[in-house]
Parts: sequence; C-alpha cells; structure tokens
Amino acid sequence: MKLVIDSAIPFIQGVFEPWCSVLYKEGGSITREDIADADGMIIRSRTRCDAELLEGSPVKIISTATISTDNVDIAYCRSKGIFVQNAPGSNAGGVMNYVFSALYGAASRKSIPLTGATLGIIGVGQVGRRVETMARHLGFKVLLCDPPRAEYEGPGQFCSLDHLLQNSDIVTLHASLNPATRGMANAEFFDKMKFGALFVNTACGELVDDDALIAAIPKLGPVIIDAWNNEPNVNETLLKMVDIATPHIAGYSYQGKQRSTAAAVRAVARYFDIPQLFEFFPPADVKELEAVKLDFTGMTQGEITSKIQYNYPIFTDDFMFRVNPSGFEKLRAEYSYRREFFI
Repeated sequence: MKLVIDSAIPFIQGVFEPWCSVLYKEGGSITREDIADADGMIIRSRTRCDAELLEGSPVKIISTATISTDNVDIAYCRSKGIFVQNAPGSNAGGVMNYVFSALYGAASRKSIPLTGATLGIIGVGQVGRRVETMARHLGFKVLLCDPPRAEYEGPGQFCSLDHLLQNSDIVTLHASLNPATRGMANAEFFDKMKFGALFVNTACGELVDDDALIAAIPKLGPVIIDAWNNEPNVNETLLKMVDIATPHIAGYSYQGKQRSTAAAVRAVARYFDIPQLFEFFPPADVKELEAVKLDFTGMTQGEITSKIQYNYPIFTDDFMFRVNPSGFEKLRAEYSYRREFFI
C-alpha cells in the first residue's frame, strides 16, 4: 500500500511507515505521477483534488487535515467511489483564541471600549459556537446568524443577517463557503453595518468581495483579515489598509494541529484497517505549549487584553506577514504553533 502525504502536515512523519510506503511532498506540488500508484492521500488545503489530478489513479481515500473540503471535488470523488474525510472542529479553539486576541489587540490600539459591545457571529458551527461561548463569558452581547441551523432547529436563538449587521458592534465571519455564501460580504453587506463596527474574517477569503471591503474601510472600525481571496496571492492593497493581517493561520494552535493530524490519520487507519492507529494522537512533547486555562472574571478590558496578548501576541504574526506578503506559504509552513487558552 502507498500513501501520498502533504509534507507540511505536522506530527505525521513515520506514523504510517510500518504498514505502507509513503511519499511526502509539498501539497501544492502533488502531481498525477505522484499518485499513479497511490491507495490514499493525506492533504491540506493546497492540494486541488479533482479530475485533472485523480483521473485514472487508484486512490481510494482522501483524508484532509483541515475542516474545509473546498479544494476537493466532492461530486467527482463520489462518482469514482473515493472516500473523502475532513477534520471538523479541529481548529475551533485556535480560531477562537485568534478572534479575541485580535479584537482586544485592535481595540487597545484604537482606544475602543468593548464593554457591553454586541458581537455578531455569522455561521455558528463548531468554530462559531466556541466564539459565542467565549464572548458570553467576557460579557459581550451576542447575535447569531446561521440560516441552515435556524431552519433545522427553529429561529428562536437566531436572527436575520440584516438584523445582525445593523445591530452589531463587531461582525465576525465563520460561515462555510457554498454558492449561497460566496461573496456574501459585498457592498450591500457593508452598507448595512454600523459606522465604526469591527469586521473579522478568519473563515474563507471567498466569502468577501475585496473591492467592496476596500470601499467600506473608511466607514468601518478595525478590520481583521486572516483568510484571503486568491491565496497565496493576496490583495496587497487590502493588506495595507486593514488593522491586522495574517496569512491564514488563525487555527494554527499546537492543540489544533494535534487534533487535525489525529483525525486525518485515524480516518485512513480505519479505512485500511490498521487498528494500531485507530486511536492515534500525537504526543504533547512540548510542555510550554500545553493548553492553559484563563479566568477573566472581574477583569478590566486592559487586564483582559494583557492576559490574552501575553498568551498569543498576535501583532507578531501581523508584522511578519506585512514585511513579507509574498512569503505567505513559507510563513504558514514554518509557523511556530501557539498554545491554546480556554475558560
């Protein structure tokens, strides 16, 4: 048996070698020749898995160490009997940490009070729920917009997109990309936002119309962008205008990478019946990166800011990206994973 594995996936080197041959290769460089005799693939977001790559190959499973499958042609894979598995929720803690480090950091720089602010969450899946929980713990008022959940669960706890945009001091995107959400943050979207409202996108660049956001920035408060259109070739005009810019690393926590690699390995192990890896989980061998519990009870905004920034100094990532925007992929591949905090 042979596997082709994205070489940038952490904690995976040597895991499968006792049972099969492995080709490690940079995800964006995987070719038809590489998988011509491969039984399975373990990838990230940089490998486009479609007919152009897969046609005629013996690949039976594609396991991605990411929550998204946007880079995988699911319909094609289904037609060819190729099983596809993602790692849902693996990055939720890291993204939640990023959102609040960014919000408190940007607010501190602009002297914006957050006490009593209303935070609007668009897309309340595993990441959105983690953001909601932390927001309520920190005393934010919360508005939730998630039409699929509202349709399934009833509208009780959800509001319309218009209501959220018109009443939120902070709008944060956590929706998945689909035909209904592609380009949803357009001119009309930003026109409905409150003057001075903060805007955060850690989900997917294609949710946002870059030109519309650029036009809206003079009206908005701090803008925080981690997910970009056309990655890795980001819009440098937009990059220069936003308050915090990072190279799609919001979910890059040590714990998140452990969880995503574990999910990818377990999926392949179960598919090929390798019981020794059914419960695989990378060892936590860096004590300084163990997750830490933080208590914000009774703290002022300044104290919360200091505590969060100490755990994750987000402006370091912002600086490293700004001085080398063309190094988008290198910054991601060589990222120093941070520990998560939880409440």
